[in-house]
Amino acid sequence: MNGGKIVMMNYPVLTGAEAFYFQGGSIGILICHGFNATPQSVRDVGEAFAAEGFTVYAPRLRGHGTNVREFEQSTARCWKQSLQDGYERLQETCDQVFVIGQSMGATLALSLAADGIPFAGIITINAALSVPSYESLSFEDGPEYLPEGAPDIKRAAFEIIYDLVPSRCAFELVRLMDETKGRLGSILLPTLILYSATDHVVPPSSSDYLHQHIGTNDKRSYCLLNSYHVATLDHDQDLIVRETIRFIEQSCQFSQETG
Repeated sequence: MNGGKIVMMNYPVLTGAEAFYFQGGSIGILICHGFNATPQSVRDVGEAFAAEGFTVYAPRLRGHGTNVREFEQSTARCWKQSLQDGYERLQETCDQVFVIGQSMGATLALSLAADGIPFAGIITINAALSVPSYESLSFEDGPEYLPEGAPDIKRAAFEIIYDLVPSRCAFELVRLMDETKGRLGSILLPTLILYSATDHVVPPSSSDYLHQHIGTNDKRSYCLLNSYHVATLDHDQDLIVRETIRFIEQSCQFSQETG
């Protein structure tokens, strides 16, 4: 503490958890990882988009991929700012910026869209608008830390995460989800909703809710049949890339025809 204020410590970034950027064409793709994850969880799809000529940036959300104590000091506002900074970086060189969010990354993307950030389109992957394991907790008299458990991935894959999650961070996520759900009606951007048929973290009903309540009429949902929650590391990686590129191409063609 310093004068009653929390001092944010600077911890080194874990190997493999770094943000990544690939320079490409005039269409940018901003990719946001999820809660207690890192850019490592979305790197495979990011590299695939870069190979197709897109400019790709995946920022590391504050407090993620360093030390759980730094995570504990971060807030939803910090995470949201990290994503907005990423958008502003892409905006400097790209004519259009699409945003892709995995889990809480989708929640943050939707929140920024509700703020008025002019994304060219939104792609959500297992959007976290409900996480029952956190929503059922008592944050007033519960434990300070929660065990994270193994990543929810169907295939054999590695994900960089913390073994423990600070309860206060889980509460930040719950509050972010609640606030974002109440603002979905104001979002009028083209939206592709990807969701796993079997997800042990975020129920498919979360994406159903998103489809029903988001304000845009330009929306479509696609079910991932062979992946669990962390779909960007699972069997449906190629499908995610293919459907996202199709969505981007259709959105760009529509904007050219109506522009």
